Amino acid sequence: MKKAFPPVLGAALAVFSYHSAAEPLQLDTRDITVSGLSSGGYMATQFHLANSDKVSGAAMLASGPYYCAQNDIAVALGQCVDKVTTPLDIKALSAQANAWAKAGKIPPLENLKDDKVWLLHGTADTRVNSAVSDALYQQYQQWVPAEQLTYVNNKPFAHVFPTLDAGKSCLDAASPYIGKCEYDAAGALLTALLGELNSPDDVLTGEVITIDQQEIAGDNASTLADEGYAYIPESCRNGEACRIHISFHGCNQYAEAVDMAYVEQAGLNRWADDNHLVVLYPQTRKSLIMPMNPQGCWDWWGYTSDTYATSEGPQIKAVNAFIEFLATR
Repeated sequence: MKKAFPPVLGAALAVFSYHSAAEPLQLDTRDITVSGLSSGGYMATQFHLANSDKVSGAAMLASGPYYCAQNDIAVALGQCVDKVTTPLDIKALSAQANAWAKAGKIPPLENLKDDKVWLLHGTADTRVNSAVSDALYQQYQQWVPAEQLTYVNNKPFAHVFPTLDAGKSCLDAASPYIGKCEYDAAGALLTALLGELNSPDDVLTGEVITIDQQEIAGDNASTLADEGYAYIPESCRNGEACRIHISFHGCNQYAEAVDMAYVEQAGLNRWADDNHLVVLYPQTRKSLIMPMNPQGCWDWWGYTSDTYATSEGPQIKAVNAFIEFLATR
């Protein structure tokens, strides 16, 4: 049973250091939320299903249904991105999820019935076909009650993470894929997943820290970057109880490609700072050798292992190790 965690109030006003803080983090790792854009959206869905015993909410922007690629890059490119050559078979994809649940490779799908899910697809997005995001919505309708499922599909956004005023043009799907859309997607998704939150102010009291992904997760991080990041509000670093949100970047949006743009401009940190919320930003890397991943995408088609979408997926296990590290260091 996932633990309910009530809304929290306030945030302290000081800047702290990752190395000098006096109190350990008090993270509730039984009530995790996740989000992601594009390949990060696919990863957020995979992480949700692979950890549904401790994930209580998921938000996906411009992505498609669970196991869409079916462990095949050709299927991924032909069915799950900018084109859908034949209608997506939601029944078959969901049947695979059911089979894995029965085999113990993911937790029971019944865990999803209490969760909150928020989806977004921009009407100007030509990188991911609307039919792909529609299929994700249809799939979640099988698992989550209608009142807990939100689908925003009427906004004129390109393939970007929409913000109030950070990034480039909302209609320009170009690096760093952060769009000035006069729309606070971070606030919308966090409120949908967590309930009523304190409105953010203009001052951040927390700090982005660096974590050593290779040291923490070992072989499971072999396809990830050396470093990942986490935003930790001062209140959390001073020992107050906090929740954790995981944000998965999209393809070509990893830190080596866009520096800290996704970590600092998506808008999640503003809300986290005033709501006792740690935000974890795990990072991929590009690879021009096997396993091939030239755009630094999260694994949603099987380049790490045929277990990529299950609880045994290397990247999923790595991110769980990062959570454990933050909660126990």
